Amino acid sequence: MPELPEVETIRLGLVPVLEGRRFARVTVRRADLRRPLPAGFARRLEGRRVRAVERRAKYLLLRLDDGMVVILHLGMSGRIRIHAGPPPPPEPHDHVVFETDAGASVVFHDARRFGLMALSSDNALAVHPLLAGLGPEPLDPAFDGPRLAARLAGRRGPLKTALMDQRVVAGLGNIYVCESLFRARLSPRRKAGTVTGVRAERLVAAIRAVIAEAVAAGGSSLRDHRRPDGELGYFQHHFAVYGRAGEPCPGCTCGAATGDARAAGIRRIVQAGRSTFYCATRQR
Repeated sequence: MPELPEVETIRLGLVPVLEGRRFARVTVRRADLRRPLPAGFARRLEGRRVRAVERRAKYLLLRLDDGMVVILHLGMSGRIRIHAGPPPPPEPHDHVVFETDAGASVVFHDARRFGLMALSSDNALAVHPLLAGLGPEPLDPAFDGPRLAARLAGRRGPLKTALMDQRVVAGLGNIYVCESLFRARLSPRRKAGTVTGVRAERLVAAIRAVIAEAVAAGGSSLRDHRRPDGELGYFQHHFAVYGRAGEPCPGCTCGAATGDARAAGIRRIVQAGRSTFYCATRQR
């Protein structure tokens, strides 16, 4: 599933195409994604101007001039393609097409149909069921060590599992939690509630740095993710631990790089049904 950096990459690609433009035409080719599209979806959007393209966690938000907001989630395999002109002949799984008054088109493609589109009024957005329970944004200046520690306080489960909970931090997923924990030198097995003080500050700094670098790289393309221009993201080439079980960690001083049989290198374990990759020597 696309995580925060992938969704932010798509948002950045949509801003120059959609902000300030009107939807001249909206074509719905399939109205049942993960859930049915709102009644009259195309009719309610046509003629409306996009005031802003924003993101909350893994959701894209298109704020319209009539006070409505389109909430878009990519699901497992959703992709956004941007065309400078009219949309080309539809491909299989091209479900919704937005055409602007400038002649550009934006195509939502979703092979597995786990994505969704919903509508909310601006006033009700904060309490919308999809968004109401979300935790703080990791790139928000107000997100700091004490705030993260407060979110983790009292949690006896593993740190990795807690960070995957969208109520704790919004937008993080498996890849970027693994990478952030390695950079912060914290074990995914550590009890979440023990992350306070310097540890919490270190983890916040690591999360911010990993996300910023991933956005600059256009996200990670492992299966479905593509930037809106069709190009691949390339942060996957900079993974420190994710998907690298049995290899030495970057700058390894644990013995794995020298072939020391006692050093396991990067390990893979399963937590809450998801693969976790970490260095048991560096991460405590």
